[in-house]
Amino acid sequence: MSNLQLISKRAVALQPSLTLEISARAKALTQEGRDICSLSAGEPDFDTPTFIVDATLKALKDGITRYGPAGGDPELREAIASKLTNWNNVPTRFEEVLITNGGKQAIYNLFQVILNPGDEVIIPAPYWLSYPEIARLAGAVPIELKSSYVNGFKLDIEGLEVAIGQKTRLLILNSPNNPSGRVMTPDEMEEIAEVLRKYPRVLVISDEIYELLLDDEKKHHSFAAIAPDLKNRIFTVNGFAKGWAMTGWRVGYLAGNSEVIKAAIALQSQSTSNVCSFAQRGALAAIQGPTDCVKKMASSYNTRRGQLTNGLQNIHGLSLVPPKGAFYAFPNLPEGSPNSIEFCKIALEKVGLVMIPGAAFGDDRCIRMSCSVSSETIRDGVNRLKEVVSKL
Repeated sequence: MSNLQLISKRAVALQPSLTLEISARAKALTQEGRDICSLSAGEPDFDTPTFIVDATLKALKDGITRYGPAGGDPELREAIASKLTNWNNVPTRFEEVLITNGGKQAIYNLFQVILNPGDEVIIPAPYWLSYPEIARLAGAVPIELKSSYVNGFKLDIEGLEVAIGQKTRLLILNSPNNPSGRVMTPDEMEEIAEVLRKYPRVLVISDEIYELLLDDEKKHHSFAAIAPDLKNRIFTVNGFAKGWAMTGWRVGYLAGNSEVIKAAIALQSQSTSNVCSFAQRGALAAIQGPTDCVKKMASSYNTRRGQLTNGLQNIHGLSLVPPKGAFYAFPNLPEGSPNSIEFCKIALEKVGLVMIPGAAFGDDRCIRMSCSVSSETIRDGVNRLKEVVSKL
């Protein structure tokens, strides 16, 4: 029996991670003594706020170290329901919330309980790279809905209507967007809702993990608040990783129709069971605590996002839709340059610059760059990129 025969068809079909490949090469070059500048970070560069850590330490000392309910700590579920009701203007009950191991498990659980083999999932591009793979693991078919920097990566409403067919089961929305940093307006959301009202079978996932990381001129709007009449078909995914700098804590949540949440809890009870008990107490402290730390971090990202944007706009040949949220920029490569994978390989080998190819996000003419690094690193990275572009 060959090694390939030992692996299931679903595992064989999974696409290898471009980010891991590039990271491995960057690490190898670093070990060789090369000077490497990385603008590939996908997580905050802040420490978790002290009051959250203190609450977690107290939970440990208080013996909050045992198994808990598969659906999550009841106090945390109540607090998230209250947060969605009061912060997001989405009336939510305890029974409509599931605590998960990060936002990724929230998406995975939802896909597993609402999708059947052959169902189609519409994924507007550019998209977070795990959406298509998680859909395939559920036996579904990802349908990419292309957009372009030319129209600001705005979702194509006419294209959405064309893409919806008899097999369409789910539409994915992500605002603020990873990788483009684009923030959807209420008017755009209403346009999407107007289309969805014609197709009662189509469900929606609204990934709002970056909701707290916004440009000063922008305000976050939950899709379920814009279209309350569709609330029973909208599932909100969020978590504590980005806004509170808690990536390693692995605490996320899924909110929506209580019957679907009940099914997702049953699934979780047979897979990971409860999220780490004391980490949930840290999340509870975060959501109930002061927001000064969150605002301070968001302000810092705003400054550095502006620095990255200005630097990229000064590179001849690059085109950029200025990001207004999250901590990324997604510039379009100059005409005549190689595709994103080859471009990122050239940048790494020639000038030691680490970036993520846009191909991983559904757009092979773009590259993703992060501002979740120091101002000095951003300046260095922009200069190295300018050198690469000038030589092409």
